[in-house]
Amino acid sequence: MVARSNSDILTRVSEGTPMGNLMRKYWLPAVKSSELIADGDPLRLMLLGEKLIAYRDSSGKVGIMDHRCPHRCASLFFGRNEEDGIRCVYHGWKFDTEGNCIEMPNVPAEQSFRTKVRAKAYKVLEKNGLIWVFMGDQKKVPDLPSIEPALLEESEVRIIFAQRECNWLQALEGDIDTSHFSWLHAGSVELNQVDGGNVGKYQLINRAPNLNVINTDWGTMYGAYRETEKSDELYWRVAQFLFPFWTMPPDGDFKEHIIARAWVPMDDEHTMFVHISWRKNAQGLRVDKQGDPLPGIKLGLDFLPNDTSWLGRWRLAADKTNDYQIDRGTQRMKSFTGITGIHLQDQAITESMGPITDHEFEHLAPSDLMIARTRKALIKAAKEVQKGGDEPPGADDPHVFLKARAGDFLSERKLKLKDAYAEQIGLAVNPTGLLDNENTKR
Repeated sequence: MVARSNSDILTRVSEGTPMGNLMRKYWLPAVKSSELIADGDPLRLMLLGEKLIAYRDSSGKVGIMDHRCPHRCASLFFGRNEEDGIRCVYHGWKFDTEGNCIEMPNVPAEQSFRTKVRAKAYKVLEKNGLIWVFMGDQKKVPDLPSIEPALLEESEVRIIFAQRECNWLQALEGDIDTSHFSWLHAGSVELNQVDGGNVGKYQLINRAPNLNVINTDWGTMYGAYRETEKSDELYWRVAQFLFPFWTMPPDGDFKEHIIARAWVPMDDEHTMFVHISWRKNAQGLRVDKQGDPLPGIKLGLDFLPNDTSWLGRWRLAADKTNDYQIDRGTQRMKSFTGITGIHLQDQAITESMGPITDHEFEHLAPSDLMIARTRKALIKAAKEVQKGGDEPPGADDPHVFLKARAGDFLSERKLKLKDAYAEQIGLAVNPTGLLDNENTKR
């Protein structure tokens, strides 16, 4: 159980809150590059409880700023994106991507004070198909985080956005909860249905793994381990939490599993899921002996058309209004949930907890050790930021994230998690050439 005060710290992200201030220490993946075209329509964007607009100017440069014109607070969403700036249609004031007022046409030239007026704009960087924004102190801007898949060229990665209607933390925690895969996603799968050579089979043989959790330089890491047929061997599933909202789930061969997911708070009750993965990624337990999808497994997502509202981007067609298209007949006879698709199964469950989970109602179990440890780390870091103490993990050293990788593997029983992990890092494919194979630090 989490005390109400700490629950608020974990879940509230507006400016001035402890977690909101922590989030503003980091770059946020905000928009797909493909969503903005030069001189195209401005895009409404909700991030950390702030109403923003994003646009690409005539030269291709992206601006992200408060949607309010600093003159009379009319929304710049209705503005004209033209000739390297966004022009407010109320009185014609025009701003460049950095927020500088470059024209004040309704004021006589001798009375103009445009050099003293700025729109609230944030630092923006575009790289490999993603547009990033930094919403913290604009005079202390760190380097982009070295998240492994985000360093690959755009042609080498798969980028998926999907909105989730719940708090960012409960959405994220699904990725660091190891034992639910054996139930939510594979609860109806029997051992005899899968290829005996697929190491994922051990999730079916033992649906209650032992858990080892350690703190890392970048966040927290778990290793869930299970017995194999060999007395000197263990099957491991390793996953990562990386500050402030990144996860690396374990569902794939560690050596070739290059994936990261951001759970970016739009506001306290809405989250933008940003999936970045190597196109050559190894997949986990997905098909049966014949190569057909396992019950309930589906790749790809079905989206509603985007609209121009603050919450109108990347919404799934299956949602709470249609019970996530659950099929009760299929649930009784074939699929454990009756909901098709791993992501959609996760979405249904995390949204079913309510907009913000009541942490005082929970009863965490030993299988939730990673969740408990991660919450503790987040609360500690947020409190430190609030009192002006130490920088949170990775905020002043974005390259520390290059030590993180997730996935499953077989290892010698005698090796502890830290040593087994270091061994696998040393064996991993390294398409960026940047993966850090140093041992994990406590």
